[in-house]
Amino acid sequence: MLVNFKEMLMKAKKEKYAVPHLNINDLEWTKYILEKCNELQVPVILGVSEGAAKYMGGYNAVSGMVKGLIKDLNITIPVCLHVDHGSTKDACIKAIDAGFTSVMIDASRHDLEENIKITKEVVDYAHERGVSVEAEVGHIGGTEDNITSSATNATLEDCLTLYNNTGIDSLAPALGSVHGFYKGEPNLDFETMKTINENLPIPLVLHGGTGIPDDKIKKAISCGISKININTDLQSVWSKAVRKYLEENKDVYDPRKIIGSGETAIKTRIEEIVTLFGTKL
Repeated sequence: MLVNFKEMLMKAKKEKYAVPHLNINDLEWTKYILEKCNELQVPVILGVSEGAAKYMGGYNAVSGMVKGLIKDLNITIPVCLHVDHGSTKDACIKAIDAGFTSVMIDASRHDLEENIKITKEVVDYAHERGVSVEAEVGHIGGTEDNITSSATNATLEDCLTLYNNTGIDSLAPALGSVHGFYKGEPNLDFETMKTINENLPIPLVLHGGTGIPDDKIKKAISCGISKININTDLQSVWSKAVRKYLEENKDVYDPRKIIGSGETAIKTRIEEIVTLFGTKL
């Protein structure tokens, strides 16, 4: 069933596990993720970046695809369809109107006052329609849709100010993680993470989950992280499997066989992720 993330993340916050946010890039990836999470009986958040939405035809196309797959595959777990790093209010509104159940408005590139203004406008529109909203404080560095940016860590004061003035449902505080592959050892600020979690009533989100060692993932969850975003990780295991298949099957041209050759790798990795996160219904 298609839902917003409020109930699933509040349960995760209370019981100290994390819900996987797995980015989708096409119909096959969406199908694999839904099938595996349904098999494991865990909730899942399907993340859609603006770039991925455009690639798949637009928000209406993505929404229709996800709803159709949930029905045709008899998916019974809670599924949240979420905009990942919506850059503008208009982008979030388009997704909401298309049937997305959750959006992230990322106005973190602005100063805090402007971040609050933009985020509050999205929250007002979303909450009237039963849609959950995630925001970001500080700035998570790395690469998103081929745009490279530097990181700026969040503070407790800024997190509280944003929450108190917007009514957001979850928050991604920038605390040392980056998008894409890490160049060196991830340096997460667990002390600030724990302090923010203890003072904020809403769930916290960790972006840039790819490449963070398992022990640090577990520590982040113990410090209050309730949602962890994974994208590059699945892209990496899928592409390796497909390259191997093509190398061993040079005469194959059927796109279904080529794309599908990465299915086992993705599903295996999802099970490992869910086990690491301790995810449950």
